Amino acid sequence: MIDHATIERIKDAANIVEVVSEFVTLRKSGSNYKGLCPFHDEKTPSFYVSPARGTCHCFGCGKGGNPVGFIMEHEQMTYPEALRWLARKYHIEIKERELSDDEKREQSERESMFIVNEWAASYFQHIMHDTADGVAIGMQYFRSRGFRDDIVSKFQLGFDSTDRRALAQEALRKGYKEDFLLKTGICYKNDRGELIDRYAGRVIFPWIGISGKVVGFGGRLLDSRTKGVNQKYVNSPDSEIYHKDRELYGIYQAKKAIAKEDRVYMVEGYTDVISMHQCGIENVVANSGTALSVHQIHILHRFTSNITLLYDGDAAGIHAALRGTDMLLSEGMNLKVLLLPDGDDPDSFARKHSAEDFRKYIEEHQTDFIEFKTDLLLRNERDPLKRSEAINSVVRSISFVTNPILRDTYLHDCSVRMGINEATLINTLNNFIRSNREETASSLNNSQLTQTATQNSKLKIQNSPSPLQQASKVEQMLVELIVRNGDTVIYNNVETEDGTTVNLNVAQYIAYNLGVDGLKFANPLNSRILDEAVNHAGDENFCAEQFFLHHSDIEISRIATDLCMDKYQLLDEQKAARADEEKNADELRAEEENRIEAMRQQTEHLLNDFRMDYLEQRLRDLKRDISLAVNDPERLQQLMEEYKTAHELRSQLARLLGNNIIA
Repeated sequence: MIDHATIERIKDAANIVEVVSEFVTLRKSGSNYKGLCPFHDEKTPSFYVSPARGTCHCFGCGKGGNPVGFIMEHEQMTYPEALRWLARKYHIEIKERELSDDEKREQSERESMFIVNEWAASYFQHIMHDTADGVAIGMQYFRSRGFRDDIVSKFQLGFDSTDRRALAQEALRKGYKEDFLLKTGICYKNDRGELIDRYAGRVIFPWIGISGKVVGFGGRLLDSRTKGVNQKYVNSPDSEIYHKDRELYGIYQAKKAIAKEDRVYMVEGYTDVISMHQCGIENVVANSGTALSVHQIHILHRFTSNITLLYDGDAAGIHAALRGTDMLLSEGMNLKVLLLPDGDDPDSFARKHSAEDFRKYIEEHQTDFIEFKTDLLLRNERDPLKRSEAINSVVRSISFVTNPILRDTYLHDCSVRMGINEATLINTLNNFIRSNREETASSLNNSQLTQTATQNSKLKIQNSPSPLQQASKVEQMLVELIVRNGDTVIYNNVETEDGTTVNLNVAQYIAYNLGVDGLKFANPLNSRILDEAVNHAGDENFCAEQFFLHHSDIEISRIATDLCMDKYQLLDEQKAARADEEKNADELRAEEENRIEAMRQQTEHLLNDFRMDYLEQRLRDLKRDISLAVNDPERLQQLMEEYKTAHELRSQLARLLGNNIIA
């Protein structure tokens, strides 16, 4: 358990801009920041970060919150896990007691798998650095590749013993469960039911996710058996925490550099990434020889829309350069290609050149993808049929470009380069665009059909209303007043029953009015927000907005964020702040008095609306009860009298609100 004082230290230290910037490229927008939402796919930024409030919010999908809530949502962590993440970031020591066996069993499966992976990564490093075989075999391999010790440490490289049972035995001895050794794929069982190390005798390349957690491993065989073997490299199997098509090797080490340079270099292998880092080029990731998936592209798009594919210039490199490119174009990425000189891959080229020379070479030789593909397919090609196929392939790629101006530019350039009438290319392009749309629609329909059963089974869960949706509109507006302005005094010197005078803030006045009429909020969370605002009203320096935005109950924090973050309000606040600088003290005082008066009127009006909602619902309930009580004269008479009283109250309230109700 983390004590309350430490939690408060973590919250005080956590800077929302710094936390979000770990995962999202932010750009200044007035007094706030904005970027592409990390929770859903978008091409236009709708994710806002407010340093003043200490919160973030997406106006597209509605997700966000304070630093703790953001980490919980983004990294799929529990509340304590998110606090520990922030504590590590801000170097805040957390003293925790050792978990009991029962508590260990209660740890989530996902977290347990991460824990096992972290231990395994440490184990592989220990074997390489602290054992004779590790130094002689594993470390020697990395040194033969020219890797410095700091780079070896940066990528957490390691070595697994040739003893195929050593890791499993050590893990079990340390108390790690066999179940998680198997689920992570670190071990597997042979035909005799024995636990076997998957990576025995291999150097280890940990896959570190975007949050810094070890999600999987890649192992490379070193001895003479590499010749002719099918599995020179062995990777972690898919699991709860690792999906190869959702991860990019080196993304954790590269993300800041990608955002800074506004470009990412894509290479094929582990050593390509590591060598380029050692060379001084850090904005580089690898997809390990497979075509890029849409999930990987979305990860990259959070940091940049510019990508350069770096491959060696042989046939395999050319083939790799063409893989998945249409998908990159369709996702709005600006795509360039660079084929290195024959005999070189990014690994060997980086070892021969400085970072400055490498960057200069890239700038001078990288080619726009459409131009690259045109030259590649049409160079020295005389056969009319093959030229036609090549032209179709190029135009098809252009059809995936989302920017219409860029698409037209490509088409015009191709017309000139190929010597083909532009109208012909336009007709071909339009046919491909229509075909792409039909394929997309068909794919969506098929996907929907396959998911129908699952969706039906989960319909109640998916459609379950949020806490805010459960509340009436008026109740929601009252809660918004409490969260945003609950500490604002709107009535001074109010005389109490015992003759004393008190000042009432928004929260206290709402609570008093509802209490007098015996009313309460329908949603329990809203009731709790009101109660806590009243209970803390006497606290020195109590600010309702900050209190609820950074509430320990993450659900309350989310509600507060939803209510406080308004895009237009952010803009208005920026304008108001600039305007306030030009006003004198009297003008500012008059504006504050007008603001409080408007808030007082708003509170009164909303309370009356709330009463009206209650009376409307009560009248509907009474009508139903009257229809059911026709055979009970005494009960019927009682209900009729209550209905008459409620109807009169409704009429009075309607006149007060300025409404005309037909009886």
